[in-house]
Amino acid sequence: MSEHAITIGALRARKGSGPPIAAMTAYDASLAAVADSAGIDLLLVGDSLGMVVHGAPNTLAVTVDEVAYHVRCVARGAARPLVVADLPFASYPDPVRAFESAATLVRAGAAMVKLEGGGHVVPIVEYLVAREVPVCAHLGLTPQAVHRFGGFRVQARDEAEAARLRADAAALAAAGASLLVLECVPSGLATEVGRDVPIPTIGIGAGAGCDGQILVAQDLLGITRGKRPRFVRDFLAGRGSVEAAIAAYVAAVRDGSFPSAAESYP
Repeated sequence: MSEHAITIGALRARKGSGPPIAAMTAYDASLAAVADSAGIDLLLVGDSLGMVVHGAPNTLAVTVDEVAYHVRCVARGAARPLVVADLPFASYPDPVRAFESAATLVRAGAAMVKLEGGGHVVPIVEYLVAREVPVCAHLGLTPQAVHRFGGFRVQARDEAEAARLRADAAALAAAGASLLVLECVPSGLATEVGRDVPIPTIGIGAGAGCDGQILVAQDLLGITRGKRPRFVRDFLAGRGSVEAAIAAYVAAVRDGSFPSAAESYP
């Protein structure tokens, strides 16, 4: 580990005091190294690789071994950022299987694993944390539930769903999760959850009230094809290099100018 490597404790210490956490996805050593130089705090090897690397319509076909391969690549390129790895679909049906999957990703170079879901994954979070596997939780639009949601849609718009999200966030934090990703939820709800839980919240389509932001690398570089989600900004436009684009993203997260109200959901 680099002498100046960012630790989970260092990110947790930013809760409420800043600077905001700037995070993005990465899947290879070269981009990881550029992101490191540009000041990124956290690199997520997301199962989003199924869509942006493999060209699939969703994340569901990604396997643990595929994530582990990309974790090894990213870990070789990134000295300073915290490397987090997604537990892909069907890789954590119970605590024991979850630990086996997580162990594979930690051995590959991840410092933390991320899993999706609320109350039903609380025992899994507890089991992993008790066995020294740090966990990032993920609520709101959880892409592994895309078929149940009927597509990639904003979540927790009504009060019943919002109440469930609040309760799930509290339970996941109590179970030992160190970070919480909030995806595609109303900005006011995300701000409220961030005030209520003792761990940093990292938003993607969740407004500027979170303790940090994350974007898929291909989105922030403007190379994702198709309709651009509301919360995406092309940081490469008008800039001369990928490193300059990522540095601009980091600066916008840190000064609170990203996301804007227009890039958030009311």
